[in-house]
Amino acid sequence: MGLFDALFRSSEILGIAEETLEFALESSEETHPNEYMGFLRGTEADRLDLDRDGLVITDVLVVPGTETNSVSATVKTNQIPNDVKALGSIHSHPNGVIKPSNADLDTFGRGSVHIIIGAPYRRTDWKAFDSQGKPATLNVIDVDLPDTEDFFDFTQADIDEELRR
Repeated sequence: MGLFDALFRSSEILGIAEETLEFALESSEETHPNEYMGFLRGTEADRLDLDRDGLVITDVLVVPGTETNSVSATVKTNQIPNDVKALGSIHSHPNGVIKPSNADLDTFGRGSVHIIIGAPYRRTDWKAFDSQGKPATLNVIDVDLPDTEDFFDFTQADIDEELRR
């Protein structure tokens, strides 16, 4: 398995957690008039008490040092962690246009799902796209997310198991 494969899993993405989408919408609004940018992370569905195989987008990882303005967000690539749970990206378009720009398409190679949120950041002001920039269906799933304490409660055995995947 290559580094790219390890960073971006090929497991089926079942959808995005309702709470995660709400967080991203609120964060986009708070960042306005600048763009909001982050990477999507997932959790195995069975860890969320779903009786299915696959991943649910549960987290947005904002990379330190990301520079944003009203028309772009630039991530310092040396700040991106080697994250085995990265599934794609999420960012906002303060101008309200919910379709990928050419610059967006250049960054969509990493991961399999990319979300664009447009102003005014209502529940309906977002769309998902695949790595080629084609519209994709992404279900919103109402799940109970783990408490922060549970999220950080892991052992070396958990880390070893994750690295074997």
